[in-house]
Amino acid sequence: MDRIALIAGSLYGFSGIILGAFGAHALKSSLSLDALASFTTGTRYQIYHALLLLALGILIRQSGKASKWLSFSVWGTILGTLLFSGSIYLLTLAEAKGIGFVTPLGGLLMILAWGSMTLHFILNKAE
Repeated sequence: MDRIALIAGSLYGFSGIILGAFGAHALKSSLSLDALASFTTGTRYQIYHALLLLALGILIRQSGKASKWLSFSVWGTILGTLLFSGSIYLLTLAEAKGIGFVTPLGGLLMILAWGSMTLHFILNKAE
């Protein structure tokens, strides 16, 4: 599980920086201010959750195993970020209006991932 979190976090960080630069430079003149702000929100949340995945991966690696709460947090973060940021990219770049319902679903998964990590810390005392 640590390897999955670390690889996903690295890939999200890598692609988030590329997409952020793309948005700031290449899309600046072709998107409306609202669309550019949405795109920036997608990249910002992608980077935040890349860092979360890296932290989860390191935590799991140091503890030697993932609790069910940390496992859910990893998978919730991976899927939630993909749905949240990915749908924002599609909405702004491809004007894919029919997928707007996906964004809050991704956000909900990210919220649940943070909550799951919180439960791990509450239920697992340091030894």
